[in-house]
Amino acid sequence: MNKLIIAAIGGIAGGVLLSTQVAGPLIAQENRANTSVYEQLDLFGDIFERIRANYVEDVDEAALIEAAINGMLTSLDPHSSYLPPDDFDDMQVQTRGEFGGLGIEVTQEDGFVRVITPMDDTPAMEAGVEAGDFITHVDGEALLGLTLEQAVDMMRGPVGSEIVITVVREGRDQPFDLTIVRDRIRLTAVRARLEGNTAILRVSTFNDQTYPNLVSGLQDLIEEVGGLDNLNGVVLDLRNNPGGLLSQAIRVTDAFLEQGEIVSTRGREPQDGERFNATPGDLIEGRPLVVLINGGSASASEIVAGGLQDHRRAVVVGTNSFGKGSVQSIMPLAGNGAMRLTTSLYYTPSGRSIQALGIAPDILVEQRPVEETSEDEEAAAERRNEASLRGALQNSTLSEDEARQLEEEQAIAEATARLRNEDYQLAYAIDILTGLNALGPRGD
Repeated sequence: MNKLIIAAIGGIAGGVLLSTQVAGPLIAQENRANTSVYEQLDLFGDIFERIRANYVEDVDEAALIEAAINGMLTSLDPHSSYLPPDDFDDMQVQTRGEFGGLGIEVTQEDGFVRVITPMDDTPAMEAGVEAGDFITHVDGEALLGLTLEQAVDMMRGPVGSEIVITVVREGRDQPFDLTIVRDRIRLTAVRARLEGNTAILRVSTFNDQTYPNLVSGLQDLIEEVGGLDNLNGVVLDLRNNPGGLLSQAIRVTDAFLEQGEIVSTRGREPQDGERFNATPGDLIEGRPLVVLINGGSASASEIVAGGLQDHRRAVVVGTNSFGKGSVQSIMPLAGNGAMRLTTSLYYTPSGRSIQALGIAPDILVEQRPVEETSEDEEAAAERRNEASLRGALQNSTLSEDEARQLEEEQAIAEATARLRNEDYQLAYAIDILTGLNALGPRGD
């Protein structure tokens, strides 16, 4: 018995010794790391005091600290940054759908300001700003070397004031200037219209109004065509949509899914990950769906396109999306400012991360430039058929209702043909839906 007790005590002692031997170096390593951090913070304080005491001009101490904070955040990735109180207020207003400015979504790439997308019906779009443009100067002042927030501040100004931006664009040999008049930007999150019997849902941003606008707009269109049975399908147009609220992207995707994962997010720690799943109920009850994307489709837009694509619920058409696969958390700070910090990456249902890769469309369709067609050419095209020939036999086999239906179908086809010249990608999407409907309903 005594031998057992002694052996047990020996085992415990050995265990204590072993744990001490292992833990000792770990504690020492942590202490060294803490010491290094404190030394760096002391260095920061030393530099701050020397600037304040010896710089050639008086410095704004608060602005200096703010610049240091922002520099620390922007060194992490292009989307992490410090939001001073005014910028934080502006951001909160933007998510509600109204703000002042030019109407462009920008990022920073290698020190240059790059346009993700111009927003619909804004001064920037009307002036001809395009996705992928680089803005190098504002009113003649170079933006290189500024933070993204500083560059954006230079582009802000009173409504009605004029700004000249210098743009570098792929395919143009020389930079060129665009003059834009600042205006109050009122974003309509979703615009709904019919092309024939096809519902077009143009989603320009993901703010608080996106899902409610989409539902009400779609319901109006279904009523207009005389019920869901008469609906050809839906085109969800996410082109040049820079993203927005993750919660709205999830709701829009869920609107067309019955079940399954929509998106997952993964942070540094496994327990920080989240999964978001669809709830029963498809607004169009399985009818065909096409999603349009391009290089200006980013973030929340890519979540929607990727989720519907992975579930094979939609055909994705257009060009490769922007490739912003990170999630930013807004963390309010003391002094009414906030920190925008990248805290996770998101993954589509199949486990794809689109960070820096984007969503590849199922069918690659480049946009075509608008071609001018003369009235004489249009009239000549209309005359080139059997019915236009003198003395041609007339078709008397159709009833009045059949003839009327034929005329309506012809009118829809002609409208789509005209649209093909104005917006080739959208017309292509409608053609896909028309083709799917021509095949009849799919079997289970």
